[in-house]
Amino acid sequence: MNEHGKLDVAQFAEDNDLDVDATHALFQALASVGVVERTGAHVLTGRHFAETLRARSLFHWLMQGSGALFAAMPSVLRKANRTGRFYSRDAAAIGYACREINARFFDPVFWSAMAGLDFPVRRVADLGSGSGQRLLEIVRANPGATGIGVDIAAPVLEFSAGELAAAGLADRVTFIEADVRSLDPRPEFADVELLTCFMMGHDFWPRANCVATLRRLRTVFPNARRFLLGDTARSTAHADTDVPVFTLGFEVGHALMGVRLPTLNDWLGVFEEGGWRCAKTHLIETPAASAIFELEPA
Repeated sequence: MNEHGKLDVAQFAEDNDLDVDATHALFQALASVGVVERTGAHVLTGRHFAETLRARSLFHWLMQGSGALFAAMPSVLRKANRTGRFYSRDAAAIGYACREINARFFDPVFWSAMAGLDFPVRRVADLGSGSGQRLLEIVRANPGATGIGVDIAAPVLEFSAGELAAAGLADRVTFIEADVRSLDPRPEFADVELLTCFMMGHDFWPRANCVATLRRLRTVFPNARRFLLGDTARSTAHADTDVPVFTLGFEVGHALMGVRLPTLNDWLGVFEEGGWRCAKTHLIETPAASAIFELEPA
């Protein structure tokens, strides 16, 4: 629809092996909120189509990645059930969604920050590397550069390795399955000059843990010259009746998981104690309360 502006519902269902009645019902629901318009057997793009298309990765994060968490909300809310691994999410879907969230919302600001680096990028480590897309783009943009991706989710790392192999960059990037919050020094970390970390920094918290993680990263990556840390924080600017849908789901979801999101001011209050100096803060409009912090060793 984005390419042609309309489609035939029955043909679309047949081409994609979908139940035709259920497909009609889906487009009826989308038409009711202005995403599409229906004209006989065809659907056209509606007044909210472009906005919905732009935000699709946010909904993928909410519904595909975190759907099981929200479905289990009645159980997860009970104190007696909040022990051990008391919730589940689709790590591969989260990684897939974050890839597009990064590309659409964070990357324009990220590449502006990259252009301002005062040193050539030769060795980079991406913490919480997800799909591996950021590493792929960094090494592509910097001939001769090599990279390391660190992620805790094995399914995501398998997907990442396949993506990089398809791009012909498997010899320049390696992946390590590990928890960023408890990394130990490794020889391959010693010459990393650039650290990046996107959409997972809130997992460093609460505050004492975050400070300890930031200090650990200073030790584990002793020659890091810049740390670009991008994340979505807890919003403080919205009334209860004016909360963007993704912000609402993001904050409720993390509360269900037992993760208290920091605000942007909370972040600014930990860098110095954690061994880093915040040289610049780049604010991002969507998702709300998002930013990229440019950190340097203190």
